Amino acid sequence: DAEPRLAAYQSARTRVGRIPFFAVDVEQLAPGAWAAVGDNATGYPYASMREVPPGDYYVQAVFNVYTRYARADGHTIWAHQDQWEGQRWAFAPGNLVSTPVKVRIDPRRGFRVQLTFDNKLPAIEVEPDTRWVKRIKFESPMLTKWWGHPQFLGATVLLPKGYDENPNTRYPVVFVQDHFTLAAPFNFAEVDTPSTPGLNLAVPGTWTASQIGRPSGGAGQRESGFNFYQQWIRDDMPRMIVVKFQHPTPFFDDSYAVNSANNGPYGDAIIQELIPELEKRFRLIAKPYARVLTGGSTGGWESLALQVYHPDFFGGTWTMYPDPVDFRRYQLIDIYRDTSAFLVPNAAPGAPERTMQMTPEGQPMATMRQISQMELASGTRGRSAAQIDVWNATYGPVGADGYPRQLWDLRTGIIDREVATYMRENGYDLRHYLETNWPRIGPSLVGKLHLLTGDMDDFHLAPAVYLLEDFLESTKAPYYGGSFRYGRPMKGHGWQPMTNADLLREMAAHIARYAPAGEPTR
Repeated sequence: DAEPRLAAYQSARTRVGRIPFFAVDVEQLAPGAWAAVGDNATGYPYASMREVPPGDYYVQAVFNVYTRYARADGHTIWAHQDQWEGQRWAFAPGNLVSTPVKVRIDPRRGFRVQLTFDNKLPAIEVEPDTRWVKRIKFESPMLTKWWGHPQFLGATVLLPKGYDENPNTRYPVVFVQDHFTLAAPFNFAEVDTPSTPGLNLAVPGTWTASQIGRPSGGAGQRESGFNFYQQWIRDDMPRMIVVKFQHPTPFFDDSYAVNSANNGPYGDAIIQELIPELEKRFRLIAKPYARVLTGGSTGGWESLALQVYHPDFFGGTWTMYPDPVDFRRYQLIDIYRDTSAFLVPNAAPGAPERTMQMTPEGQPMATMRQISQMELASGTRGRSAAQIDVWNATYGPVGADGYPRQLWDLRTGIIDREVATYMRENGYDLRHYLETNWPRIGPSLVGKLHLLTGDMDDFHLAPAVYLLEDFLESTKAPYYGGSFRYGRPMKGHGWQPMTNADLLREMAAHIARYAPAGEPTR
């Protein structure tokens, strides 16, 4: 029922890998000219078109448009300029697509299908503001200067009950880290309707940003958006402002909220441009005790990194099922000792390759080799806008060609030890950063670090959290004074022990407890 590009995008991003797609790089393709996608193409889940089973298929072509960037670091590269779609090539405004056609394909006999780019994808439709939900977007001077091309920051803001009726009241703020989305924080919704999956929409057409959101993690105790709304408007609900950042880069749907050699000064831009803009437009309490953080998965890593890198700016983090926080367990890889991302050290001959994804029961769903192939097919030179590539863009150095240098070769799995060392020495291994800098930053982090994850996280993220806990529990002068909570047994990616409303209540109690004397907390 879905157009091929939508089915392929969903298949790739959920890592199920059932819908084949193939890609080539095309430069300066003139109107009326043809580009061949054949034996020269990189594919997923099949490496070659010759491996596709014979049968009837719907076929479609997509042209993911790249922009030229003359960056401040002296490198000139080509990558996709986000159009506020969150680096989703199947939906990106301005991308060209063909009308799908049904064809008979038999690789054994050879085949030729001609497709014409006869549609251009439309702009994303941004939902209008309401009394509760407001959105901002502005050009970042800092990022525009670095990229040599206009770059934008934004935020979606959820206001508390009574905000308009109490114009002299200021509120604590919860910064929720997440993948790019213009949907309201915690999916706040005043109407109890099922969410639109988006990826199954018939197109061409116009989509809202909430319809093209990335697939979320597994089920925890998070309530529906409507149930959260019912809690949010209760008289006994703590009055807070909740903010989601938007900070897409040419490499991913967000910057991981830090400065990096490949993405530029996103960390500085968030702290020095985005948050001051929010404090100017909304009545936030602009003090550390009243700024707290949360997020899961990518947002989990970001929430912890923001707190750790800025210990005196934020008042605490509730970090959930974060991306690797100790690179001795980069999922299941020890990037400092292993030689291959694909092969398990000392495994028996013929043993299965290392997995990247599993079920909460431990059943393998995808290997690291398969996901590396998917990313290579989605974009060369680190431009897939997918997980491994964004880690390289965020944590790693710039290659000689100006594109992110790979931690491992996506075809062979061989790990580049120099890249691994760079990642650690530049502070992206958060456990190593904490341990190295604890005498300096530890006193400012006491009571602020709270981590929550399922014991059987689908992406093998729990082992790194356990290693982080080992260090923090060993701290002295000062003892870290935070908490770790694990979902057991067999709790997967997305687990959290409380509803979002109860999470905010816990945060509010923390803010009131640590508020300086004389601060109004009622």
